Amino acid sequence: MNNGKILIVEDEAKISRLLEIELESEGYEVAKADNGLDALSVYRSGSFDLILLDVMLPGMSGIELLRRIRSQDTHTAVLLLTAKSSVEDKVSGLDLGANDYITKPFQIEELLARIRAALRLQGTRQNDIEPGGEWLSAGDLKLHEGTREVVRAGAKIELTPREFDLLVYLLKNQRQVLNREQILAAVWGYDYYGDTNVVDVYIRYVRKKIDLDGLPDLIHTVRGVGYVLKDSP
Repeated sequence: MNNGKILIVEDEAKISRLLEIELESEGYEVAKADNGLDALSVYRSGSFDLILLDVMLPGMSGIELLRRIRSQDTHTAVLLLTAKSSVEDKVSGLDLGANDYITKPFQIEELLARIRAALRLQGTRQNDIEPGGEWLSAGDLKLHEGTREVVRAGAKIELTPREFDLLVYLLKNQRQVLNREQILAAVWGYDYYGDTNVVDVYIRYVRKKIDLDGLPDLIHTVRGVGYVLKDSP
């Protein structure tokens, strides 16, 4: 049984070995690296479904490694392993396109659940996008699912993978008021363990990028309920 191929990037040998044992027992194929530079080489030499990435690494930080991976690869799921107090690393990682994070120390059952959720969600996204893709639009905002292009008023907008998925969901459900639980289930997966506040954070990120100066706002807050994307008041 092969449930997917996972790269473990972790410099603490005991944690790395524990993860390897648990993942292999769950039917995953596993590769390992204990520093950022070796991890980049291993990543480039193979095809992985998910990367478990420690933020604090010798040679090259996990954040820099993530930056390099996301510069050419928006599909491979990345789950960050972070210290409990490293809020800045979590934010930086999510901004760069990490799919999720889990803080150390963690329960292996929760980690396995997050891995399953991330892999399932990545598979769903791929199946939802037809080879040619399609343009979604609201007013002067346009998004192409196949090429992942986002343009507003002629200006190209760069979004992280998670921001892109959020905007796709809002566009496909425009003029509908969506609560946080609906958004969380659609964009992060039904068994996401995190707080619904992550929705507010990502709505803010997307707003900053698409609601440009001098242009009407597209994403609106419905107080006490959630959010709605519409091109007119």
